[in-house]
Amino acid sequence: MTSAVESAAAPAPTRPAVRYRSVVLDLGIAAALLLIGPRSFWEVREQHWLAPIVSAGLVAPLMLRRRWPMVTFAVIAGAAFLQWLADRPPVFADAAQLVALYSVAVSRPWRRTLVAVGVLELGCVLAVLRYGADGSRNLLPFVFLSALVTAASVLGANVRVRRAYLREVEQRAVRLEFERDQQAQLATSAERARVAREMHDIVAHNLSVMIALTDGAALTLGADPRRAAEALAEASRAGRSALTDMRRVLGLLRDTADTAALTPAPGIAELDALITAVRSTGLQVHYRAEGRVGAFEPGLQLSAYRIVQEAITNTMKHAHGAAQVDVRLRATADGLEVTVADDGPPAPSDKDTAAGHGIAGMRELAAVHRGEIIAGPRPAGGWLVRAWLPATPIPDEPLRSLEPA
Repeated sequence: MTSAVESAAAPAPTRPAVRYRSVVLDLGIAAALLLIGPRSFWEVREQHWLAPIVSAGLVAPLMLRRRWPMVTFAVIAGAAFLQWLADRPPVFADAAQLVALYSVAVSRPWRRTLVAVGVLELGCVLAVLRYGADGSRNLLPFVFLSALVTAASVLGANVRVRRAYLREVEQRAVRLEFERDQQAQLATSAERARVAREMHDIVAHNLSVMIALTDGAALTLGADPRRAAEALAEASRAGRSALTDMRRVLGLLRDTADTAALTPAPGIAELDALITAVRSTGLQVHYRAEGRVGAFEPGLQLSAYRIVQEAITNTMKHAHGAAQVDVRLRATADGLEVTVADDGPPAPSDKDTAAGHGIAGMRELAAVHRGEIIAGPRPAGGWLVRAWLPATPIPDEPLRSLEPA
């Protein structure tokens, strides 16, 4: 197992290593063409003084074929033409022309490859005319040589296309990896924003309720200790509820087995408990639900719950003279309308500035469902928040009552 991991994690060969292997390969090809095969260098070196020079001129340029393929091909073709002019018989090193043609086809566009093919075809004609037999017997050698030229050019073009394809695949893999990292970063940022919004809603609302309850308990402690004790008990329950919600939200960030045991996200059904807790602070909340408000998917119900929670929290924090809040949910076949209105003093600029993050959070909640939020002062006084969340109710969901318990 360890060896497999180590082999998979082994680094790719460096450029010097690749260059070294290329040089060794080219040396092997040159040595094979020069020393191996019929009419090799050893067989022709004693026939004429020009024979070894021609063989070396055909083979030596192959060492430069990777860097300058067209120059290499031109030099080798020139050496072969000098061999033809000197009327020297063909040698096995003449196959270097095919290697040079392959190098051109691998690394250069098809137009230059066609030029190189044309040059070699002309060489085939000249070679057959001089070294071939008379008459129609020249056709078979010409076809054989042309087949070798075609095979070398097609093989080189095929390798060039395959290399280009592999480069494109590698570049695409790099782009996909980069896009995957970007998507992961965007998902992380979105999750952080969602958790921050949830924490803001939980902490802001429950702290506002606890502050109102403890202030009321402090004012009534001497005159009515029983009511003060009830207010403190209600503040304690609000604190425990905040801790439960915070554990639920923070538990989503942990990849443990305890995640499945977390309490579900609040929905419209939990508005009863929310409004009951707010009423214990002395603020009168009138709640009315029309239609099948509980027949929507959990994500939309959570957004509606948070919008109502944030609107009531803003009333408790900023509308100090507010005596009552009207909460209305109306379900239709196209979506859910949420309305929260209070009768606090008209101080729109202060309230809007102080509750700016809350209103922005409500707009984000509505935008998730392609909805919209209207928030601002009412002409008759107070503050109005109206949200429209487009959705389709779940058909089999039972109807909810019009008033909370």
